[in-house]
Amino acid sequence: MASADLRAELECSICLNIYTDPVTLRCGHNFCRVCIDRVLDTQEGSGGYSCPECREKFPDRPALQRNITLRNIAETFLSAQPDQEESGVFCTYCVDSRLPAVRSCLHCEVSLCDKHLRVHKKSPEHVLCDPTLSMESRKCSVHKKILEYYCTEDKTCICMSCYAIGEHKGHEMISLDEASEKKKTTLRNVLQKHLTKREETEERVQSLQEHRRKVEEAAGDTERVTDLFRDLRRRLEDLEKRVLREISGRAERISISIRDLEIKKEELSRKMRHIEELCNMTDPLTVLQESDTGDLCDTEDGDNEDRERHEELLHDGGGLGVAGVLHTGLSDIIREVNVYFPIQGAADILLDGNTASNDLQISDDRKTVSWSDIDQNYPETPERFQCSPQVLSSQSFSSGRHYWDVDVEGSRIWTVGMCYPSIERKGEESAIGYNNKSWGLNMSCDEHILIHDSDETFLVDDIFSKRVRIDLDYEAGRISFSDLCDPIRHLYTFTTTFTEPLHVGIYVGRGCIKICGGNQEM
Repeated sequence: MASADLRAELECSICLNIYTDPVTLRCGHNFCRVCIDRVLDTQEGSGGYSCPECREKFPDRPALQRNITLRNIAETFLSAQPDQEESGVFCTYCVDSRLPAVRSCLHCEVSLCDKHLRVHKKSPEHVLCDPTLSMESRKCSVHKKILEYYCTEDKTCICMSCYAIGEHKGHEMISLDEASEKKKTTLRNVLQKHLTKREETEERVQSLQEHRRKVEEAAGDTERVTDLFRDLRRRLEDLEKRVLREISGRAERISISIRDLEIKKEELSRKMRHIEELCNMTDPLTVLQESDTGDLCDTEDGDNEDRERHEELLHDGGGLGVAGVLHTGLSDIIREVNVYFPIQGAADILLDGNTASNDLQISDDRKTVSWSDIDQNYPETPERFQCSPQVLSSQSFSSGRHYWDVDVEGSRIWTVGMCYPSIERKGEESAIGYNNKSWGLNMSCDEHILIHDSDETFLVDDIFSKRVRIDLDYEAGRISFSDLCDPIRHLYTFTTTFTEPLHVGIYVGRGCIKICGGNQEM
């Protein structure tokens, strides 16, 4: 945008100077606060007020809204204006003193100081602009006349001759001011879009910076991480040696057994040859006087021991046994890692009696929920479940990593999981897992099912320990379920982007469910 055009936009229409403390009327026009106050004072007692620019009337004295954005633009514009002496534009008529010019006349092609500007002709053809040495750029390159209009068809500035007799004849033209205002409107719309995008981008940056801070805090400093991986490498190398020793030891034991059996086979072959020789003899006395036939006839020598050793070697696990050593070793390493980086434990989970349905009883310590065939006649609350025997925790979680354990041994029909507080409290969609606002692990008909938004995933294996662990990583968008057997067995993980805080949710169809807490280290 040209400096002269911007200056015109920043001039108060009352004092014709750059805005000082600009304010806005309800009609949208801006003025210096002092200027508009003076005008409104003169309108006092006239039965109404009006805008000096558009003449819009106001029954009461209009409130003046400070325009901070316009003030900042005006101050920036003034601070960016170079000293006229430095710009090198001097008054054309001040030959001796070379005073700096304050305006240039495009019609006369001269620059004027304050003194000569006051006596300069004010007729319409005399177009004034900021002091400039390049007046030719403000004139038509063909007709050498001042550019006064804008051709909307060719999107270019033209002079009157271009429109009357030139190549733009017959085209639609508008004034430069009107064209400028239209472009400014477009630019302001673009500016607003950029401003919105910049704010959204800034929010993303701040969000990621906050997340990075949490990640750095959770992972510890560089030295701690380096020590951890050095220890992990050492432990993995030790585990590799142990697994290889196990493989080598098993192979060696088998080799020894094969060698012993080969020796025994040779001994049996020797006895068989001797017996065949005796059987082929014709002299009965020689056969009867053979002294070592007792040894030859002993067919049970070491058979039971050999058979047991053979079965043991064949059924010692083989590759599965090696996998067991590997699995146990890796589990030990994982437990050690959690010593370095313990998962943040949840606060002590308590059940919210205001959400419990009339089918449920809550223990005094608010840790156990039991199904009852007697209506509890709880007072009606908007939070209470009406159709499903469910209850939520009083605590909610909107950040961090947490876990807690649930004892499910006391019930054969149950669901445990997590819910948004906006979950329905009536109808089928209020059941945990059967909507897009909850995630659950369900037990019914001796089957375990993972459910979210009515989408069911069946577990192949049973839960052995009768105690379930729920892990929440809010920022990562993960809810995981594990069986607390030894070692802990991961069952399933839901992954999403959370949009609300999360509560623990429990459904009890029969029996009771107990929350066991969550501040143990994993």
